[in-house]
Amino acid sequence: MNREFLPIHLLNARLRGLYVITDERMGGGHLAIARAALAGGARIIQLRDKTTPLARLLPTGRDLRRLTREAGALLIVNDRIDLALAIEADGAHVGPDDLAPHDARRLLGHHRLLGVSCGSPAEARRAEQCGASYIGAGAVFSTATKADAGDAIGLAGLRSIVAAVVLPVAAIGGLDAENIGGSIQCGAAMACVVSAIAKTGDEAAMIAATRHLVRAVEAKENAQSIANARRPGESAKLRRRQIYEPS
Repeated sequence: MNREFLPIHLLNARLRGLYVITDERMGGGHLAIARAALAGGARIIQLRDKTTPLARLLPTGRDLRRLTREAGALLIVNDRIDLALAIEADGAHVGPDDLAPHDARRLLGHHRLLGVSCGSPAEARRAEQCGASYIGAGAVFSTATKADAGDAIGLAGLRSIVAAVVLPVAAIGGLDAENIGGSIQCGAAMACVVSAIAKTGDEAAMIAATRHLVRAVEAKENAQSIANARRPGESAKLRRRQIYEPS
């Protein structure tokens, strides 16, 4: 494909809003979930598949790359740096049992995004020092989608991670239409969902669910922007700390 890479600051600027993770086990699979999510307005897609052999997953990855480019959306690959490089994804995401963040950054270079899963402020600070582009914080609520997600950190745990770093934070784990706004209210820049879209039914239902979630996230983003505009002299870091340290 040999395309020129977008400057990293332009990629970083797009780390906001609804972040949809695909799962081959539900919703008709990776492509069906991604198509519906993109049609519903999501602009970040993550391909998560730890079991399918690379040779079999490559065609799906390339189709996802084409779909996300056509939609002007980001494509992130979970765990598999080789796949991310092969399909020219915008970045990769690693967890505690995957490649170490500093090694992932070395392989990805500095023109791709790197997300790192963290469950505590200390982990988030270490990831920031190792070259992460954003932090995946969670699991915020209990989830059956990811067996190794660990204990839920709750909204208080999410706030503590947001306050600990200057990087954008993606809330993940058990998010749905009822609680997704709360993650944005806690300072998260992104809200990640899987089953809240993939388990809603057919393509039309998944598109409708995505639109509903996008609107919910955008409503909280707008409310946060208005609140921040009323405090013009404060840095983003200070605003995050005020979220974490209520008066």
